Amino acid sequence: MFLPTVNEVRALHERYAPSDEALDLVFTHCEIVSSIAEQLVARTDLPVDADLVRVGALLHDIGVYPLYDQAGRLDHRNYIRHGVLGYEILHEEGFPERLRRFCSCHTGVGLTRHDVRSQGLAIPEADYLPETVEEQLVMYADKFHSKTTPPTFLTADSYATRVEKFGADKVHAFGLLRARFGEPDLTSVRGRYGHAQV
Repeated sequence: MFLPTVNEVRALHERYAPSDEALDLVFTHCEIVSSIAEQLVARTDLPVDADLVRVGALLHDIGVYPLYDQAGRLDHRNYIRHGVLGYEILHEEGFPERLRRFCSCHTGVGLTRHDVRSQGLAIPEADYLPETVEEQLVMYADKFHSKTTPPTFLTADSYATRVEKFGADKVHAFGLLRARFGEPDLTSVRGRYGHAQV
């Protein structure tokens, strides 16, 4: 499968970003998730396509850009839609399903059809669950950095605490990912980007 280069992915972000600030926030987050995922790939014994993980991580949040309004404010109320929007962007750009799924299947620790229905989420009713090791790695790596203001790194314990509000099944799902992939060492990536850790 053809994979875009890092420069091609960045150019795609630049095309969709409504401002330099949005580009800096979203693309920097994607770079950080890619760094964390690459570290996890290097430590796993599982057969993993490291290039696919890198590209998937760099693309996973491309759907955040349409949620910015004309004044540069992010629509937090509809943020749940960013995965589906990213999937649509990559579809329109001609990317294969295998890459589009990194957008639609990274939210939380995966969304089920039941989650969508019971929580009244503003996305089509479907399962948005990672299926491949590569998708799981990107979703898991994404849990260790947040695009909050200011952006922050999270430890595995802090994310485990955050996910409790979504139910025991989500805590269990995160625990399985943690056991499967281990915990990343955030020291070097934190030093590179200077974001605090919570």
